Amino acid sequence: MRILGIDPGYAIVGFGVVSYHGAEFVPLEYGAITTEAGTRFAARLNAIYDDLDFLCNRFRPDCIAIERLYFNSNQKTAIDVAQARGVIVLCAEKHGIPMFEYTPLQVKMAVVGYGRAEKRQVMDMTRRILHLAQIPKPDDAADALALAICHGHSATGVQVQQREIRTGDTV
Repeated sequence: MRILGIDPGYAIVGFGVVSYHGAEFVPLEYGAITTEAGTRFAARLNAIYDDLDFLCNRFRPDCIAIERLYFNSNQKTAIDVAQARGVIVLCAEKHGIPMFEYTPLQVKMAVVGYGRAEKRQVMDMTRRILHLAQIPKPDDAADALALAICHGHSATGVQVQQREIRTGDTV
């Protein structure tokens, strides 16, 4: 199974593509889609769509794992990230790729085995699971890879509840 993990944002969208067979994860590519501050917001959304479209065409993922949005402070940021996430959902829908969303707690449980794990612990376990020499940079890419690992584990029955996003669901 080929999984595309996405850490949504509008300045930085982390992505990680992994192949998962049996109990083995193999990283195929990871990085970040970045947009420049000061650029019209609609142009930033368009750039995110175009780059994600390129990734979907290049890697042909079987599914996408994305972080469920959670905000407790800045409403402006929340709305902008939600709009960027909508562009990501649209791209997945146009490619016919099923999407699954996970909370940070679910990712921590799947990757580290402990729901209160620190970010550094998740990043280090991601590195170890993928047999990487160092923690992926930027942090958004490491987060996206952790999401892909989370989905791989949940798709094979590890105790992580998943929620598939279908057309018409609230994002």
